[in-house]
Amino acid sequence: MLIMNQAAEVFDKIVTARRAVRKYKEDASFDSDAVARSLARAVLAPNSSNLQTWEFYRIKTAATKAEVARLCMNQGAARTAHELVVVVCRGDKWRENSQRVLEHMHKSFSDPLTKRDRRAIEYYKRNIPLLYMNDPFGFMTLVRTLIVQFKSWQGPMVRWSGSANSRIITHKSAALAAQTFMLSMQAEGYATCPMEGFDEKRLKRLLKLPRKAEINMVIATGPAEEGGVYSDRYRFPIEEVVKEV
Repeated sequence: MLIMNQAAEVFDKIVTARRAVRKYKEDASFDSDAVARSLARAVLAPNSSNLQTWEFYRIKTAATKAEVARLCMNQGAARTAHELVVVVCRGDKWRENSQRVLEHMHKSFSDPLTKRDRRAIEYYKRNIPLLYMNDPFGFMTLVRTLIVQFKSWQGPMVRWSGSANSRIITHKSAALAAQTFMLSMQAEGYATCPMEGFDEKRLKRLLKLPRKAEINMVIATGPAEEGGVYSDRYRFPIEEVVKEV
């Protein structure tokens, strides 16, 4: 076995210790600043085209936590959590976010523009709208489908055509941030539990989210209660899921 460096050993302990904890010590002390620090780390997670199409809603007050727990089917993790974090996908903000990213990049562009600078401008002004823009009649889906078919004859091509592709991308980015948050909370000494079982329609209404926003997951966090992990960890043999080619 290879000898790990110190940072890898610490990370190994954090990853190994992280479990989905479904019960929290409600009377134990809790450093809410750990949530703030962990969210600051979460937004450093990789995300598609740096569009950062995510939002994180901290549920802290007792009344709101109780209502969110109800909308999470009264799961034990939601009921006993010290805080809940709702991870929201904001794919509808692609246009303004891409403009903000491009404006920031302009600060580092050369004068005159380099080939790399021009490629970046073209990417955010042409490629991003082509991927994210949709219309009620499916015209943009047709355009993307035709482009993919034509380009794929010439060689490898990213086969994004339907409106579902941009939604999947935003959920991937949000999930990366969510995992970063959970590992950070573990490093801070607190447990977490990601939850997919919730009434999204009612939860969006409670948070006053726009129609096109989507909730990726709800994360419970707090000091782990004894018995909060319901079973031993079970993973399929590594040789079944890791393939070398």
